[in-house]
Amino acid sequence: MRSFFISLFFIIESCIALAQQRKDSVYSGNPVFQGWYADPEAEVFGKEYWIYPTYSAPFDKQVFFDAFSSPDLVHWTKHSRILDTSAIKWARRAMWAPSVIKNKDHYYFFFGANDIQSDKQYGGIGVAIANNPAGPFHDHLGHPLIPAFHNGAQPIDQFAFKDRDETYYLIYGGWRHCNIVRLKNDFTGLRSFDDGSVYKEITPEGYVEGPFMFYRNGKYYFMWSEGGWTGPDYSVAYAIGDSPFGPFKRVGKILQQDPAIATGAGHHSVINVPGTDEWYIVYHRRPLTETDPNSRVTCIEHMYFDKDGFIKPVVITNEGVKERMIK
Repeated sequence: MRSFFISLFFIIESCIALAQQRKDSVYSGNPVFQGWYADPEAEVFGKEYWIYPTYSAPFDKQVFFDAFSSPDLVHWTKHSRILDTSAIKWARRAMWAPSVIKNKDHYYFFFGANDIQSDKQYGGIGVAIANNPAGPFHDHLGHPLIPAFHNGAQPIDQFAFKDRDETYYLIYGGWRHCNIVRLKNDFTGLRSFDDGSVYKEITPEGYVEGPFMFYRNGKYYFMWSEGGWTGPDYSVAYAIGDSPFGPFKRVGKILQQDPAIATGAGHHSVINVPGTDEWYIVYHRRPLTETDPNSRVTCIEHMYFDKDGFIKPVVITNEGVKERMIK
């Protein structure tokens, strides 16, 4: 009889453990996947979520990109080295901040490389192409798409944006300046605007780097990172405008550190679940146990709006978000 109760006890304990495991598994947890990754761009392709981050390491080791896919925001599959310097002959280091967008039957991967400090150096923003979101990607041009400084903007931190009229733009810039350019339909170059200009500056107050834009309820939301990426006060702020060109007046910060959870919360992207008004923010942060600037991890939280359309401050968590499949 005693052995029966002992066995019963272990069965009950196992069931509780399995139930707890299942309960925990429906949350993504933060970080959402292991490894040092930063500057995450999140996209939806078909019924899958994708995250394309920077490999967070010293500049000379940043010579490749990994990607991650998920059907539900909880279970992630790693796709290793979908693009690296063997495919981009002009890139040698500091491959940063991917932005991936679908155009017709191809996927285009925009990235920064070489961390150029002046027009005397070779590098800037490039673009690669593949037949599916997992790559492998190969060089679309054989040279940088944007190889120089314009309006003071370092050619990094590019974000590809498709407007409602199906015009494609690239929004980019470091060193506290942000430009918007119009892409040719095949992404082989840039198109002039109606006034003959190619590079329009749209820098809002407080802008440092990491631009992102989305459209909701008749308004364009322009977001960016503030502060220094190596420090604890890295953060995300935003503005609202009536067009992709603004003018954009800063509203305020919506993502920043919580000293009880993590520091350096910034350089983000946003997911809108297709057919809904559900929104998520994907960003990087630095664990409290870490002091190395490159010790950054990718996390996800809900993003909510108030009744007037302003973004509510994001609460950063260790739990992350619940399972959410795309219907």
